[in-house]
Amino acid sequence: MRIGPVLGAGLLLLALAGCGDGSAAPDAAGTPASPSSTLTPEGDGELVPPGLTDDVPLPDLTATPKPPSAPKPADRVYGADVSWPQCPKGMGIPQKRSQGAPMPTAAAQFVIIGLTNGPSFVANPCIADQVGWARQRDLPVAAYAVVSYPDAATLARYGGTGPYDASTRLGALRNTGYQAALFNLSTLKAAGLPTPIVWVDVEPVTGFAWSSDTVANAAVVQGTAKAYADAGFRVGFYSTPNLWKRVVGDLRIGGPEWRAAGQTSQAEALRRCAGDWSFQGGPGVLGQWVEDGRDRDVACPGAVGDVRTWFGTF
Repeated sequence: MRIGPVLGAGLLLLALAGCGDGSAAPDAAGTPASPSSTLTPEGDGELVPPGLTDDVPLPDLTATPKPPSAPKPADRVYGADVSWPQCPKGMGIPQKRSQGAPMPTAAAQFVIIGLTNGPSFVANPCIADQVGWARQRDLPVAAYAVVSYPDAATLARYGGTGPYDASTRLGALRNTGYQAALFNLSTLKAAGLPTPIVWVDVEPVTGFAWSSDTVANAAVVQGTAKAYADAGFRVGFYSTPNLWKRVVGDLRIGGPEWRAAGQTSQAEALRRCAGDWSFQGGPGVLGQWVEDGRDRDVACPGAVGDVRTWFGTF
């Protein structure tokens, strides 16, 4: 997906850290407990700590006290996302042949795995291998899936089944989005991908164009989000303000956001954690940028209250 060692202590730090241009919570350095002092009688029987006698000089209280140590630099939690482009070259549907793109580097502390081969109703052709790759490295994982607009045949096939009124155009579109999400959940289950959240990727899909009607497009996204929620998953969204508006107009859902910065930098990805980069009214959780042919991610400082909200483990 692109526009334009174990998580361990790093992610635990993330769970303690609000979102902004800084980094995650500073290290919580444990301070060993002082040994218990044994009080001994001195002089008239008053109890005093051992060693505190008249022949021990008292501290000079007139000296300038030493300032407290500066806090340690905050740690950042990095990850990456992979999908069909990272499959061995030549796999997938004709419009989205895999590229054999590189997998994440050893710096990745989590990985988000794509469920789709571009459009809806087409699975990532090597998702099982990518899940196995993450499992071998004991990396925390999550899932994302692209959503796309249905063609006439797809709408006719899926629009009549679901929780919405299929007699209306928008109802049929929502049902189709709902069924697309169920398709993806089958892919997720078959691959053995443990995730508490599915990130819905909303952007233009080359070869599978959205309609010019943003209300109709929004209906598809609404149906998709409902299916994931009905299945017990948390639902987040991946996009940018410009692309979101182009596809679904002023749709506001308020879910957590994974914000893309494209071919820029880590600093720009972190900058997009700020509230003015929100595209559908939700908080920034992750920023993404592209570097050396890889989609890299950084957790927005302070965005995570509980790591189990965002990642699953094997």
